[in-house]
Amino acid sequence: MDVYKITGGKRLQGSIKVSGAKNSAVALIPASILADSPVTIEGLPKISDVLTLQALIEDIGGSVTLDGETMVIDPTEIISMPLPNGNVKKLRASYYFMGAMLGRFKHAAIGLPGGCHLGPRPIDQHIKGFEALGAKVTNEHGAIYLRAEELRGAKIYLDVASVGATINIMLAAVLATGQTTIENAAKEPEIVDVATLLSNMGAKIKGAGTSIIRIEGVEKLHGTRHTIIPDRIEAGTFMIMAAAAGDGVTIDNVIPFHVEALTAKLREMGVEVIERDEQIFIPKAKELNSVDVKTLVYPGFPTDLQQPFTVLLSQAKGTSVITDTVYSARFKQIDELGRMSAKARVEGSSAILSGPTQLEAAVVRASDLRAGAALVIAGLIADGETEVREIQHIERGYGSLIEKLHGLGADIRKETIPADTIIKGS
Repeated sequence: MDVYKITGGKRLQGSIKVSGAKNSAVALIPASILADSPVTIEGLPKISDVLTLQALIEDIGGSVTLDGETMVIDPTEIISMPLPNGNVKKLRASYYFMGAMLGRFKHAAIGLPGGCHLGPRPIDQHIKGFEALGAKVTNEHGAIYLRAEELRGAKIYLDVASVGATINIMLAAVLATGQTTIENAAKEPEIVDVATLLSNMGAKIKGAGTSIIRIEGVEKLHGTRHTIIPDRIEAGTFMIMAAAAGDGVTIDNVIPFHVEALTAKLREMGVEVIERDEQIFIPKAKELNSVDVKTLVYPGFPTDLQQPFTVLLSQAKGTSVITDTVYSARFKQIDELGRMSAKARVEGSSAILSGPTQLEAAVVRASDLRAGAALVIAGLIADGETEVREIQHIERGYGSLIEKLHGLGADIRKETIPADTIIKGS
């Protein structure tokens, strides 16, 4: 199996570039199949999720060319056929094929989605939206079947401001008859990015980025060229990394407005954050102060940064409490940080950390994508050589990570070790 080996204590300095947004990419690629001609998406991150989505489109007859960060998707020969488990199980965002295929063909069959295990993440709001548009939804032999004679616009109120449900309903509604209104819609930048692509394809969408989105159905969508937005979660991860281990780090290709909640908490901790047009500079942090954090839907503090942020809190003076109101079970990194001598514990939906603590190298396991990012940061500041396992989770969301960190002077490498090697104490 592949692992990361990180020798800590090397101070980071220089510049690092943020890739295109993972959470946009996983929706933009399925959205492209709604067009009647080729769609070009530029600036895609080099991550395994993109390759999985490419394979899924090819499974249903689409033609995909991927050249570096540019993907050209020709959906003209796509046919409506079931997408069972297999590649669908590799990432949760495969559920966007439900809305896209329902919108294009008025029926779809998709295996239940996979992805990181973060506790209950039901798709009931997606199904509620599809049914409101006129689809019949059934669960048959572990797959979701969607069938509609016709899709008609409807007023849909989301009980939870779900990013996935908001995007999936948009995908199904753009070719429906009449007007669809999504109330209590999620407001994340990735939703605006998807709406921009769909609008460039000929869709009529108003209000993306607000709590009310209105969609006027059209008869067809055409191909277009679209550049993805920068990944605000990767940018935030690098900001946290710079605060924890940096001697002056510049983060390029970032929209500062998208990371305002993190910036506010870093400044509260005593970290200087200097914003430029598409760039953030973080000088060497002096003493870090403890803070309390609560994750919220955008524009609040992102749940996706909760796990990396716990590492920084372990270096702060005093006791910090971080509460995750989005995914209450998302604290699997805490046990691994305990292996590295962090003073941390979980109580209910909160993690409590005391510091500052000198972390010690250990063999640790990445249980999910953002927990893996947390352990990489921990390895960079720990004494000795840390071994991070199950790095396939990390590579789902962070492209060219080793090369990027080498550019800052980090001592990190990827190695292959026997698969049956046991972690002591597990």
